[in-house]
Amino acid sequence: MADLLLVVGNKNYSSWSLRPWLAMKVLGIPFREHRIALYQPESKRELLQYSPAGKVPCLVDGATSVWDSLAILEYLAERHPGLWPADAALRARARSISAEMHSGFPNLRQHMSMNVRRRHPGKGRTPEVLAEIARIVAIWSECRGPFLFGPFGAADAMYAPVVLRFRTYEVELRSVCRAYADAVLALPALQEWMRDAERETEVLPQFELYV
Repeated sequence: MADLLLVVGNKNYSSWSLRPWLAMKVLGIPFREHRIALYQPESKRELLQYSPAGKVPCLVDGATSVWDSLAILEYLAERHPGLWPADAALRARARSISAEMHSGFPNLRQHMSMNVRRRHPGKGRTPEVLAEIARIVAIWSECRGPFLFGPFGAADAMYAPVVLRFRTYEVELRSVCRAYADAVLALPALQEWMRDAERETEVLPQFELYV
């Protein structure tokens, strides 16, 4: 895994790309990055050169391509200890909440899309979104500090885009959840991602809510 290539989308919008990128940065896994601006005329053609699904992220390890955030994290975990807790019970819980994030929270995704550059205080709070926020708060309330299972791991990578969403929409959090979100936001790697997002020039209208 000496010459890994991670293909990502727009850093302002691509929550899926953020997850493996952040995990690799925090764990110090060397990789090259290739960013493809999404929803452009040539985007799909370029994506298909790397990912059979035509989507980001995609990890290329020699002749092996791995697509989908959670699949990439599992692939990395086979070679880099520390992404999942060592304790079997905690590991099972970390995988469960990661899978829940992977497949769930559709209303949050729809009404609070990731947008690093914008601020939409008070917006997006439908009853369905509030119910999903309550579920996330319940998950984060068990935080073992400073991250969900002690040290940073795959579960934190899966929830990092939610931290950015809560920042954009200024979601109020109880103290333990606020401390967790602040710990994620303070990660030098996430700060780097946010700086990159601020420098991007593409604007994707379907994600620019409440402009």
